[in-house]
Amino acid sequence: MPTELTPRTSPIKVGEAAPDFTLKDQNRADWTLSEAVKRGPVVLCFYPMDFSPVCSTEMQCITSDFAKWEAKGAQVVGVSCDSFFVHKAWADALGLKQTLLADMHRAVCKAYGFYWSDLNIATRGTVILERDAAGEARVKWVQAREIPQAMNPEELLQALS
Repeated sequence: MPTELTPRTSPIKVGEAAPDFTLKDQNRADWTLSEAVKRGPVVLCFYPMDFSPVCSTEMQCITSDFAKWEAKGAQVVGVSCDSFFVHKAWADALGLKQTLLADMHRAVCKAYGFYWSDLNIATRGTVILERDAAGEARVKWVQAREIPQAMNPEELLQALS
């Protein structure tokens, strides 16, 4: 459980150091941000719930453009408060290729400023992280969106350039 993370009330800002964390993915394996960013840019896609219409559309778009993300050297990661069991069922049902992280304690979405307290789930937003000169994850780009508004994958791909 990532207990050392400090919650914030608004989304993280461009230029800030990214809080490091470890969460379980849909295969129940540990996934750690500081390790992932060593391999290239990381795109954290916060979303409310698996099996919901907009979230399904967003994650299917990422999967359909997977070769484009790989060409940019980026790892795209979905983050929601659903369990790794639900993530696994959803990924299998939709054929998703990206990593899905289970923020069941809500610490990561709170630390990045993407928490919807009324429903106790993540809000919708995207954070692009790159390694800085010191080797740490730093925020390159941030976008917070209203719940019904899906991300624009082309806009994200351009932000990676």
